[in-house]
Amino acid sequence: MLLLLGVSALAIPVAVVCIQCLAAVLPGRRPHNTKPGRRPRIAVLVPAHNEQAVLAETLEAIKAQLKSGDRLVVIADNCTDDTAQLARETGAEVVERNDAGRRGKGYALDCGIRYLEHDPPETVVVLDADCEPGPGAIARIAEEAVKAERPVQCLNLVEGANEARAIETVSRLAFTVKNLVRPLGLRRLGMPCLLTGTGMAFPWPIIATASLADGNIVEDMNLGINLAIDGHPAILCSEARVTSRMPERPEAAAGQRKRWEHGHLHTLLNQVPRLTKHSVLKKKPSLAVMALDLSVPPLALLSLLLALAFGGCMLATFKGLSHYPALICGASIASLAACIAAAWFKFARRTIPVNSLLMIPLYVAWKIPIYLSFGIRRQETWVRTERKAEEAQS
Repeated sequence: MLLLLGVSALAIPVAVVCIQCLAAVLPGRRPHNTKPGRRPRIAVLVPAHNEQAVLAETLEAIKAQLKSGDRLVVIADNCTDDTAQLARETGAEVVERNDAGRRGKGYALDCGIRYLEHDPPETVVVLDADCEPGPGAIARIAEEAVKAERPVQCLNLVEGANEARAIETVSRLAFTVKNLVRPLGLRRLGMPCLLTGTGMAFPWPIIATASLADGNIVEDMNLGINLAIDGHPAILCSEARVTSRMPERPEAAAGQRKRWEHGHLHTLLNQVPRLTKHSVLKKKPSLAVMALDLSVPPLALLSLLLALAFGGCMLATFKGLSHYPALICGASIASLAACIAAAWFKFARRTIPVNSLLMIPLYVAWKIPIYLSFGIRRQETWVRTERKAEEAQS
């Protein structure tokens, strides 16, 4: 009975992923992104901690999309390099923040919002210092946010820094499923999505009163959940995108993944019960859907748990116990594999070669130390990811 309950519990996140992938992949109603509306007055916030190696390129890409009356504000957060000076030289407004005891993107964003209070924009767009907005992306998500009166998340994608590394290629596939396929499926189903950190737009009245000043290592995910509970769930704008590059050094990539996935797991454990409770108290099914979406662990961990569970189920079957747990587990593995393959075929086959799919077991094995460390030495503080120029100097 315990084995049956265990595999049934694993089947729930598998079903969630499969429904989202099928909604995104199968022909059907396109996401209901209406035509752009009136262009609001925009302020772009760029939190930056020691980002002189990549900041200039990002700021130039942003400036190319701004119009008269818009503002570009860089929050130079606890910087020890020339980030602030470089930002000023490119024409951005600069807010320098120095508080070594309160580090992290949440504190930087709160500082930026407080700075804007004396002359607030209609919409605030948040972009990371190492990313590039796609053509028209800033105006598109700002217009959508004002029109919908909700936070808007654009497609947040990554490009490979070292295409020869098989693990990086599989990582990009996982990132594509998480940040493109699953949110697109939710959008087609008329459901909200989680925020993913960059390429986010907020109507001023919503972001001005949001709780931002904390050291959460996945502050974007936490912010999206809090806003959804307050009645402002985020929506995906699939017509706009922002891209960034993965770290070249394996150590930097592993550190980045550790921060993301430890933060994801911590948020899953704490926020799924909270979202479920508020969905009942406030009678909002969308919060229950968000809880289900958040209940999906990182796909590598889900795959690992399914493989271990299937091994246990087969052993139990050989010992004469019920074969139903093995059937459920096997069906879950087959369904997940089929949906990931379909997502790859529809959205990633031109950029990720088919032979990369054979490296998925290696990718899962690469992640094992990250998951083991969650129970032994969980990462709870924000750590900046090394950038390309710095990696070259190492």
